[in-house]
Amino acid sequence: MHHTGRVTLLRDLPASRRDFLLRRGVAEIIPESEFIDRLNTGVPARLKEGFDPSSPDIHLGHVVGLRKLRQLQELGHEVILIVGNWTARIGDPSGQSATRPMLTEEQIEQNAHTYMEQFFKVVDKDHTEVRWQTEWFSGFNLDTVIRLTARFTIAQILAREDFNKRYSSGTPISLCETLYPLLQAYDSYAIDSDVEFGGTDQKFNCLLGRELQQMMGQNPQQVFLTPILIGTDGKSKMSKSLGNYIGVAEPPQQMYGKVMSLDDSLILDYFELVTDISTDELEEMRNEFATGSANPMLAKKHLAREITGQFHGTEAAARAEEHFTRVHQRHELPDDIPEVFFEGVPEGDGIVRVDLTRPLVTGGYVKSAGELKRLVAQNAVALDGNRIDEVSVPVRDGSVVKLGRRVFVRVRVT
Repeated sequence: MHHTGRVTLLRDLPASRRDFLLRRGVAEIIPESEFIDRLNTGVPARLKEGFDPSSPDIHLGHVVGLRKLRQLQELGHEVILIVGNWTARIGDPSGQSATRPMLTEEQIEQNAHTYMEQFFKVVDKDHTEVRWQTEWFSGFNLDTVIRLTARFTIAQILAREDFNKRYSSGTPISLCETLYPLLQAYDSYAIDSDVEFGGTDQKFNCLLGRELQQMMGQNPQQVFLTPILIGTDGKSKMSKSLGNYIGVAEPPQQMYGKVMSLDDSLILDYFELVTDISTDELEEMRNEFATGSANPMLAKKHLAREITGQFHGTEAAARAEEHFTRVHQRHELPDDIPEVFFEGVPEGDGIVRVDLTRPLVTGGYVKSAGELKRLVAQNAVALDGNRIDEVSVPVRDGSVVKLGRRVFVRVRVT
């Protein structure tokens, strides 16, 4: 499916829009001059973005690059989304010292469909072509693999930063993993990619694609790298496996609350990478933070509104803000507290002693009995506003249990 609409040339855009496209939320474009020339040809560019369906959800870390794809689609360019259903079986250790688990075909398929639903919350579905790697890799035989590997040297592969670190420290690298960048490079050749998008941790793999295309007689792709978004823990790259992520499919209150929990030092980065506020407004904010005149709480509320509104609309964002103010700032109870039924031993005067564990685990409010004990030990569980120090407690019908900062349940005694 090719998009036949008119392509807006980069040079015809107002300077501010051009600057937004080439500078805002961009780490590096290799080579930039070639990319600019390509966007001035008037021919729709094929923009490649690959993803491994190793987990079903997209988070704000992915959104940084997806927003760029969307901006280029608006100029008339075409996104080619590669579903890495073949490489997902290998797992890519990009910057990770552990290899990813291998998945079954059913898991991969399921993850891919959820992922795509979320992908199209940002990227325009009508100007996206979806390709599954199995289209070209399932026809590979040993002969094809050996011919592909013959084009590259071990030294080239070991030049990749994480391989290099592991090799120097004597950490094993499986031969299978070294094939990953070659297969990703082959994707670019298979679809005749013009520009490949990825985070800065994908630089090596993307450049290898450029090299392979050249060897195979194609025009080499340009590489468009976006910065890595730091997660809610304030120190590591946002990722599912670290649990420090804000998912694009999360309900509005949860999304808003997670943004509010960010460290103040991340506010400007998030504004720059995942919102549309103008560059002037961003500069003004930078100055306020630099001179100490900024109000981080107000800035964060603005950020939480922007992000929640992007995925759920302004009304839902306003409701999430109202909920946050009421529950977390004024410490009032939320409107809609779920009710959970507990059985216990009557102690007279309407008081019943219950063990909180089973109903809370069964209802999915805590993952396990161990997690509940840990929360209690960390003073993170309260009953009617008072901290509790054990899981067996005296309650009344209608009492409210608060777990951590965001979870409330109303006790119903049976």
